Amino acid sequence: MDSALSDPHNDSAEAGGPTNGTTRPPSTPEGIALAYGSLLLMALLPIFFGALRSVRCARGKNASDMPETITSRDAARFPIIASCTLLGLYLFFKIFSQEYINLLLSMYFFVLGILALSHTISPFMNKFFPANFPNRQYQLLFTQGSGESKEEIINYEFDTKDLVCLGLSSIVGVWYLLRKHWIANNLFGLAFSLNGVELLHLNNVSTGCILLGGLFIYDVFWVFGTNVMVTVAKSFEAPIKLVFPQDLLEKGLEADNFAMLGLGDIVIPGIFIALLLRFDISLKKNTHTYFYTSFAAYIFGLGLTIFIMHIFKHAQPALLYLVPACIGFPVLVALAKGEVTEMFSYEESNSKDPVAVTEPKEGTEASALKGLEKKEK
Repeated sequence: MDSALSDPHNDSAEAGGPTNGTTRPPSTPEGIALAYGSLLLMALLPIFFGALRSVRCARGKNASDMPETITSRDAARFPIIASCTLLGLYLFFKIFSQEYINLLLSMYFFVLGILALSHTISPFMNKFFPANFPNRQYQLLFTQGSGESKEEIINYEFDTKDLVCLGLSSIVGVWYLLRKHWIANNLFGLAFSLNGVELLHLNNVSTGCILLGGLFIYDVFWVFGTNVMVTVAKSFEAPIKLVFPQDLLEKGLEADNFAMLGLGDIVIPGIFIALLLRFDISLKKNTHTYFYTSFAAYIFGLGLTIFIMHIFKHAQPALLYLVPACIGFPVLVALAKGEVTEMFSYEESNSKDPVAVTEPKEGTEASALKGLEKKEK
């Protein structure tokens, strides 16, 4: 997992930059501000919209839209698995040719990126199809065995509109595969982030604290304790990070002096923020106090990360600042409102209703979501 905010002004040789005594011209203050502001905005979009979509996704009939629930055991093991994966990638880049590894990864993320982007844009594209559009239903079904022992492996339902979205996403995929352009990279990165926030569900707040706490240690160790994470992030040519050029104002779309933000710094806090939105809805108070609080905490934490990185000119483990903010702010609000017990006793069921063990009425959830969307507009 790539989970670091990096400044391209450092370690140019490590990043594949000039090593013959030449250096990049310094970016202008305006270019730096534009890059950091754009990274912050891009990080907020998948968290906000992913949280909204996370409330609805468990109601879908399509098996591909069902959320994956993270339990406390999964959360405790995740930092260990992430560390092994990160170290494995680091060793691969040290032992084998970086060119061939990135070629394989490009093909892999080419397919994943098309599917993720298609799933992301589908709800928005549906608004542009005319009412008389010939929309046909399809089903992709793979089973194993026969008779009573038959087991479904894949059961995916889609329609003609989904195929159109898949075609549009394929254009972006080909663009990314051929050019590795930073805009195509970001489109895939945003799609991965939004899908992660939407489809990965924490079963309760305690699990979220375990996950964020474990990855807090993971992030600090691999960024400050070693050069492993920064090396992998700069060697890994795949849309696992959002990038934005600091020299955009000077070079336009062909700029190449990038600041970067790992997708882990978006998805991990994002699934916790989405959980708090579903907790807000379960309270049936038609308010979203904990969602707005954690969302503001994320802005504060990421802004502080950018500030510290700019001051010390060194890549920062963003979760070092995001985890205390995203957990601490909502807990303080819960203490002030006397709802700490309700917060930590809240448990999501595996039923069709993703927002509470005791199922709220359809109208309550729908009106709460509409109220949130209306406020944001």
